[in-house]
Amino acid sequence: MVEFALPKNSVVLKGQYFKATEGAKNIRIFDIYRFNPEDGKNPRLDTFEIDMDACGPMILDVLMKIKDEIDTTLVFRRSCREGICGSCAFNINGKNVLACTKKIVDYKGRIKIYPLPHRPVIKDLVVDLSTPYAQYEAVKPWLMSETPVEKNKERLQSPEERAKLDGAWECILCFCCSTSCPSYWWNGERGYLGPAALLQSYRWIEDSRDEEAGERLAELDDHHRLFSCHTIMNCSDVCPKGLNPGKAIAELKKKIVLRQ
Repeated sequence: MVEFALPKNSVVLKGQYFKATEGAKNIRIFDIYRFNPEDGKNPRLDTFEIDMDACGPMILDVLMKIKDEIDTTLVFRRSCREGICGSCAFNINGKNVLACTKKIVDYKGRIKIYPLPHRPVIKDLVVDLSTPYAQYEAVKPWLMSETPVEKNKERLQSPEERAKLDGAWECILCFCCSTSCPSYWWNGERGYLGPAALLQSYRWIEDSRDEEAGERLAELDDHHRLFSCHTIMNCSDVCPKGLNPGKAIAELKKKIVLRQ
């Protein structure tokens, strides 16, 4: 029988254990992925006992408490704390989420916090998102129109036309969807744009003010760019904004088939 093994330097080892302060009674345990490419060591899981009576209610509050009071070397991204910027996207207990919008009480037992999967880890919980952002740029996420507009006037849109953009414009580019997509894991480096970029492509193709829908669809009419999607729907399951990238991708496929 063929046996498969991970490279030795990819095996996650047991890390340090940080006990809660003496007298703490309301304790939750958090296992956090740590990796420093500069020390040449394997990644590890550090364990932290946190006194919940002295901590905020969200997962991000725990990370900030650890950073501020326990281990200042912990590295992670965060910004708005309101589910708007998408910076604090991590894999928590096996699912991609925003740490700032997930309540600790929503989880039972130990809580494991990992970086977003299938992206190169820069350090600890920070991953390299260069490829997803390049794919986002590739769909030309801006209005393209050659029709001149009267000076000091806007490009008008009816309420019905504007409503077609709902469910797409709200994307915050956290990339929870793309990094949870098996099709993206397999084909992301071979041309598949992934749910996040394709949702944004759909947003501009649906925009009544844009005049390059045909060109946009022609650029998507490629096996890898769009049709590598196998409708697994992990993307829609994990979206922290409740959006449905899978449905948008299905609509893009339909538009391409109908124009042929």
